[in-house]
Amino acid sequence: MFKYFPHTEADLQTMFKTIGIKSLDELYAEVPEAIRFRGDYQLPEAMSEMEVRQLFEQLGTQNRQLTCFAGAGVYDHYTPAVIPQLLQRSEFLTSYTPYQAEISQGTLHYIFEFQSMMAELTGMDISNASMYDGTTATAEAVMMAVAAGKKQSTVLVSETVDPKTLAVVRTYAHFHGIDLVMIPAEDGATSRGSLEAQLQQGGVAGVLVQQPNRYGIVEDFTGWADMIHNAKSLLIINSVAADLAVLKTPGEWGADIAVGDGQSLGIPMQWGGPYVGYMCCTEKLIRKMPGRIVGRTVDSHGQRAIVLTLQAREQHIRRQKATSNICSNQSLMALFVTMYCALMGKQGLKEAAELSYAGAHYLCERLVATGHFALVYPNRPFFNEFVVRYDGNIDALLRRFIDNGIFGGIKVADDQIMLAVTEKRTKEEMNRLISLLP
Repeated sequence: MFKYFPHTEADLQTMFKTIGIKSLDELYAEVPEAIRFRGDYQLPEAMSEMEVRQLFEQLGTQNRQLTCFAGAGVYDHYTPAVIPQLLQRSEFLTSYTPYQAEISQGTLHYIFEFQSMMAELTGMDISNASMYDGTTATAEAVMMAVAAGKKQSTVLVSETVDPKTLAVVRTYAHFHGIDLVMIPAEDGATSRGSLEAQLQQGGVAGVLVQQPNRYGIVEDFTGWADMIHNAKSLLIINSVAADLAVLKTPGEWGADIAVGDGQSLGIPMQWGGPYVGYMCCTEKLIRKMPGRIVGRTVDSHGQRAIVLTLQAREQHIRRQKATSNICSNQSLMALFVTMYCALMGKQGLKEAAELSYAGAHYLCERLVATGHFALVYPNRPFFNEFVVRYDGNIDALLRRFIDNGIFGGIKVADDQIMLAVTEKRTKEEMNRLISLLP
C-alpha cells in the first residue's frame, strides 16, 4: 500500500529486536511529555498531479514581475536563452562532487574552465571551484587572512562594505575569535588616513574593501597594496564580478585575495538564489584557500587529464583539517557562469558593463535635472549604481513606482535612495520612471 515507505513492519520489528526496544516510542523516552506534539499536522489533502500543477500555477501568479532599478549586490542582467536549456540536461543538473577523475572528465573540465575564467576576470593567479555566495566567500577570505597571519587576529573592514556582507563576516568572525575593526569612510569612500593609522598599530592580518563599494562608488586603491603589505597584512577586495570586465581588477590593485558574487554573470535574481561566490588568490595562498581546486595534468598515455588537486585539504581525505565543504554549488552554478562567459565572450562582457554604466549616468542626470534629486557623493565616480537625496517622501515615491510596475531603487536613508541600471534597462523604461515622479 505504501510503496514509497522504505521499511516494512517486519523490517521495523527486526530493527527493534536488534537494539532492544519494542516500539518507536521507546526511542523518545527521554523527551519530556510536556514538550511532545500530540496534535494533528496541518497538511493538505492528497492531490493529483494535475491539481498540484494548478496549485503552483495559482501561487506563481501572485508574484509580480517588476522592472528592476534596484541593486545592492543583486542585479537584473541578461541571461542568454540557451543557458537554462543546457543546464537542465541530466548530466549537469544531477552532477555532484567529481571524486573519481576517471569518470568525471566532463564535470572537471567545465569546473577547470570556470576557474580559468574567474582568474582572468580578477587578474589573480588561482581560482577555486566556487563558494556558496559572495557574502560567505568574503567571510572565508577574512578567515584565510587570519590563518595566513598566524598570530595576528585583527581584520580591518571598510565602512563602505555592503551591510549584508558585513553581517555574514561578523558571524564567522565571532565564532572564530577574529577581531573586526571598522575603517571610517570619508565622503562615501574608505578613509586612507584612518587605514594608515590603524595599520601602524600592528597586529592586522588583513584589510577588506569593496569595489565598487556599497554606494556604487569606484574607489581609488592606488598604493594601498604596498602600504598593507609593508604592515605584514593581506589586501582583500570584494567586487561585483561583471564590473571587472571594464574596471581595474583586484590583481591590478595588488590584492592578495579577490572575492565576490558571480550572480551578475547572467544568473537571474530569482528571489534570492541560488547564487555563486567566487574566490581567487595569489599562488602563495593556495593551501589556505577553501573550496575545490581543479587542475590539468597528463595521464600515463600522455593525454590531457583533469583532476582534483591538493586533495589532502578536502573533507574526504583529511576531514579534521579540511578547508573545503562546497559540493553541488561548486558544480551547477559554476557551470552557469562558465556558459555565460563563454557565450558572451570578452567583448560581450565589456559591452554589457559599458551599457550599464551609460544607463546609470543617463538616469542620474535625468533625476538631478528635475530639481528634486541631488547626488549624495557628487565628487566620487560611480559605475552602474548611485545614491541620490530626494526632497520628498521616499516611501511614498517607492510605493508609487511599485504600483506602476517598477522596483524603483532601495531606500538607504530617510532622504536617500540608491538606484542601479543594467544593460537590460532601456531608455524608455528610464524615461517612464522619470515620468512617474510626482
